[in-house]
Amino acid sequence: MREGQVEAERTSVGVAEARELILGAVAPLGTETVGLAEASGRVLAESIRAGISLPPADNSAMDGYAVRAADTAGAPVTLRMGEDLPAGKRSQRKLVAGEAARIMTGAALPEGADAVVMVEDTETDGARVVLHRSASLGQHVRRAGEDVRPGTPIAEPGAVLRAPLVGMLAALGRALVSVRTRPRVAVLATGDELVEPDRLRDDGRIASSNSYALCAALREIGAEPVYLGIAPDEPEVIAQRFRAALACDAVISSGGVSVGDRDWIKQVLVSLGGKMRLWRIAMKPGAPLAFVWVDGKPVFGLPGNPVSTFVTFEQFVRPALLRMMGHTKIFRPVTRARLDAEYTKPAGRAHFVRVALEERAGEWWATQSGEQGSNILLSLVRADGLAFVPAEATRLARGESVAVQRVHDAALAAEPGI
Repeated sequence: MREGQVEAERTSVGVAEARELILGAVAPLGTETVGLAEASGRVLAESIRAGISLPPADNSAMDGYAVRAADTAGAPVTLRMGEDLPAGKRSQRKLVAGEAARIMTGAALPEGADAVVMVEDTETDGARVVLHRSASLGQHVRRAGEDVRPGTPIAEPGAVLRAPLVGMLAALGRALVSVRTRPRVAVLATGDELVEPDRLRDDGRIASSNSYALCAALREIGAEPVYLGIAPDEPEVIAQRFRAALACDAVISSGGVSVGDRDWIKQVLVSLGGKMRLWRIAMKPGAPLAFVWVDGKPVFGLPGNPVSTFVTFEQFVRPALLRMMGHTKIFRPVTRARLDAEYTKPAGRAHFVRVALEERAGEWWATQSGEQGSNILLSLVRADGLAFVPAEATRLARGESVAVQRVHDAALAAEPGI
């Protein structure tokens, strides 16, 4: 160990313990008020109760004629043509016996009307309308308040503002809504071997793919990535980048967290006053993960291999950020599937195996989606999920059931499932 290097923890913690430690350290951010047009996907930070009735008045569910149901008995009958009521216009007079008012879908019924006859069941005759079918009381009428009444609970803090809820708030006349703050997350890559994708040359260096994958993953959950570029393997430069990164709500770096001579991340973060909460996890891929608390901000030092970066982000960083955003469901959904082939491994580390899923005779089967090296991105691209093989397992037979974390499913679960 080089002089000044941070003393590494000698004992790995399990996946569940690491998850619990990280999630126990983070909390929801503050709140802000946003316009309804910008609220989609945000997490509600207030209780919503209806302040008005929806619909606000009895209205027509059809284009047709508003009538008194009693006047239609013994159809066909002929009624006098009254006023014309387009949607958005309220009648200023009462519908009297023997009269029908032309009405459009959504228009408020005039006083005295208690049913609607569809236009398809009528024909006009000058200033009169012939109704070919009788109407029952309340036919094709939407009653005031049948959707919600004043005081009806609509949503509680933690609800995600999806399209139906946004539509309901608009219907209730809400133009502004209180939501959880969306985290700004700094993304930093480290390593002399890295270049931006547009500078890739045949000179032995590789593209900084992790940064772009992480920024994409952050946007998928509604966080705001702040890309800080690539830092060379120089502790002074890395420290400078981290100081800038700490202006954000959280920081993610990739690379430089193992025990090599040029792995500076842990040492730099501790030199900045960081408190090391976690380093090594008993899992593959992705064993080295630095979780450090610096200036009240969570910093995640992820490993540099691309699949390791993705897997550790999925297991630990993504749920932590979702919690910071106020979500109550923060985990990927898990499906049980049967292994399509035997799987063996040494005891001691949990494995996350990239698999494709196929439904056969009502059961899910999991097949490895390709080579499982931590540098093999293609098998990750082709994977539907990550099959979880517990640390203590050494052999799983073909057909044995495993938990598969579905990494492309937009749904969220309240429990990790693995």
